[in-house]
Amino acid sequence: MGQVTDAIEEVYRRIEANASNPVFLHVVPKAKALERAAAVEKMPKVSPLWGKPFVVKDNMDVEGLPTTAGCPAFAYTPKKTATAVQKLLDAGAILVGKTNLDQFATGLSGTRSASGAVKNAFDAKYISGGSSSGSAVAVALGIVGFSLGTDTAGSGRVPAAFNGLVGFKPTRGLVSTAGVVPAVRSIDCVSIFALSCPEAQQVLDAIVGVDGEDPYSRTGTPVQFSPQQFKFAVPSHLEFHGDSGYAKLFAQAILKLRQLGGTPVEIDFAPFLEAGALLYGPWVAERAAHLEPHLEKMLPVIREVIEGAKKYSALDFFKARNRLDELKQKSREAFRQADVILVPTAPTIYTVAQLEKKPVELNNHLGHYTSFTNLLDLAAVSLPAGMRQDGVPFGISLIAPAFTDKALLALGQRFQG
Repeated sequence: MGQVTDAIEEVYRRIEANASNPVFLHVVPKAKALERAAAVEKMPKVSPLWGKPFVVKDNMDVEGLPTTAGCPAFAYTPKKTATAVQKLLDAGAILVGKTNLDQFATGLSGTRSASGAVKNAFDAKYISGGSSSGSAVAVALGIVGFSLGTDTAGSGRVPAAFNGLVGFKPTRGLVSTAGVVPAVRSIDCVSIFALSCPEAQQVLDAIVGVDGEDPYSRTGTPVQFSPQQFKFAVPSHLEFHGDSGYAKLFAQAILKLRQLGGTPVEIDFAPFLEAGALLYGPWVAERAAHLEPHLEKMLPVIREVIEGAKKYSALDFFKARNRLDELKQKSREAFRQADVILVPTAPTIYTVAQLEKKPVELNNHLGHYTSFTNLLDLAAVSLPAGMRQDGVPFGISLIAPAFTDKALLALGQRFQG
C-alpha cells in the first residue's frame, strides 16, 4: 500500500467512528476512493493538495453523486462536476463525501437539515453553525484536512468559528460557482475550511480562475497591505448578546493584533449592519427566484424565510439596491481609515435547545458580523481566537475590500502564529 492509500483507509476509519454525527449525506464508496488513491499515486505531484482527502457541501455538484442541498425531495444526479470541485480533483485531491447543510444553504445554525443537526465538534449540546455545518465539522473532527462550503451570508465563517477552524470567504467571483445550487446567485461564494491560513491559501490557489460557465466570474488585481504594519478598524459599538466570555476573548484579540504591529481605529458600524439587513429584506426575492418551485419540499422554517419574499415589490428592490450603493460608498470610508475591519465572527453561540425555541430570531443574531460582506463586495477570513471557559471555540473575522485575499490570509497566518 502507498501512503495515499493508507491515508484514505484512515479517513474511512474516522468516518465510521463519527457515524452518530450526521456530518455526511453521501460517502464515496470506500472501494472507489481507494481506486482513486491508487490512480493518484501514479500521477505527478502537480499541487500541494496531491493525495489529500477532502469533502464538499452537498449543494455542489459531483458527477454521479446525488445533489440534495439538504432536501431529499429536491435530489438530482448531475452529469458534470462543479468547476471548483473539478479543479481540486485535477490537483490530485481525493473526494470522500458530500456533507450536511442547512437546507438550501439558508441558515447559520447547522440545525436546519432533514437529516438532523450536525453536532458541534467540541460540545454536542451547542450548535455547529451553518449553513456549511458538515463541511466544517468534517475538518474539525480530523476526518479530512480541508473542505469546501459556500458562503452567502456567513455560512463559511460562522461554522468555522464554532468549530475552531479557519473559514475563508474569497472575493466574490474569484472562484466559480458553476455547479453550485444557487442561494442568492449574484453574491454566492464557494468558501474554504482548513486548519491554517497557508492551507486555505493552497486550496484557493487550486480553485481560483475565470469560468465562462459562471456569469459572475471575474478577476482583478490583488490588493496588498502589510501584515507587519497595518491599521485595523473596530466597531464603536459591539454586540455580544450578553456573552461575557466572547467579549473577553475579543478584547484579547485586539491586544494580540496590536502586538503584531496593528494600530486600532474606531469606526461607525451602522452602514455595514444596514447593508446586512438588506440580505434578509428585498434580497430574499433572489433566493425565492431560484427556490420557489421547491417550496412544498422545504422544512417549515426554510419555507417561512423564502415566502417572506412575497412582501417585496420590484419597487422595493430598486430602492434597496440604490440604498446599497450609498452604503458601499459609506463603507469605503472605513477602508480609507484602516486596511482591515476586525469583528467577532459571531456575537455568541447558542445551544441546540435555545435555537429550537427561537429559530429565526437567534439565527439572525448569528449573522450580525457576517451578512453584509458579499453585498458590500468584501473578502473575509474567520480565525480561531481562543476558547470560552466552558471549552467552546471563539472566532474573529478580518474583513477587507475585494481582491485582498492573499493579504488577508497572510495577516491571518501571523495572528495564528
